[in-house]
Amino acid sequence: MAVTWAAAGIATRRRFAAMGRPALIASAAAAGALALVAVIGPWIAPYDPNATDVLAAGQDPSAQHLLGTDSLGRDILSRALAGARLSFAGPAMIVLISTVLGTALAIFSAWHGGWIDRMANRLLNVMFAVPGVLVAVLSSAVFGAGFWAPVLALGVVYTPYMARVVRSMAIRERHQGYVESLQLAGMSSWRIGVRHLAPNVMPIVVAQATYGFGSALADFAAVSFIGLGIQPPQAEWGVMVSDGRSELLDGAPQQTLVAGTLIVVTVIAFNILGAQLSTRSGGRR
Repeated sequence: MAVTWAAAGIATRRRFAAMGRPALIASAAAAGALALVAVIGPWIAPYDPNATDVLAAGQDPSAQHLLGTDSLGRDILSRALAGARLSFAGPAMIVLISTVLGTALAIFSAWHGGWIDRMANRLLNVMFAVPGVLVAVLSSAVFGAGFWAPVLALGVVYTPYMARVVRSMAIRERHQGYVESLQLAGMSSWRIGVRHLAPNVMPIVVAQATYGFGSALADFAAVSFIGLGIQPPQAEWGVMVSDGRSELLDGAPQQTLVAGTLIVVTVIAFNILGAQLSTRSGGRR
């Protein structure tokens, strides 16, 4: 009977894994396609994304302009393709900063434990209470609007989310037998952390970074939307949503809809991909 129940449990887990596989494949394909567009978008754009043409302003989708034009006559498709680069570059830098800082803090506190770990945990709790967009807005107000002010601010704000997840995994790895064996063999704490702890927590780091990318993209676009991030006339999805607000009243919602849809689809794709990777990395452990 015990063998039967064990076999049933294994079969159930395999069915759930099979159900998750299509979501993983679909989200990975969507995220990969969007990332590819971000890389090659400026080169495949049919028009100069910043070229204005007042005679073609506010046109509906047509054979000449597949997604229409905005109030300044700029091709919306070209701006969406070119804007993907900045829309992805900002979140990528945010995730890179938070991943490096969060992983380093998590491994350091997990390794030393004691009062160092308690202080790090309290610091993370305080940082959790800080709204990311608010910090980005304050940073842009102090240092000036643009790319780097919100990126650096959001990178710091996103650090505790990475550190909290990695810390729990690093604590578990810290108490594994191989760590004690390496210490008895005379390997330094630095080498153990860099060569063994960090690679072993890397699957959950990748999963959390992927999941955080979608949230970072939404926050970065929000800062640009309120005018404190990327500045017009540069093409960026948050800027496009902001520029399209006045066009909505004139019955031309295409710019806002295109940019908003791209933001939503990207966030959903990366969130699902991150959740799938997190489940699988947790399951393997």
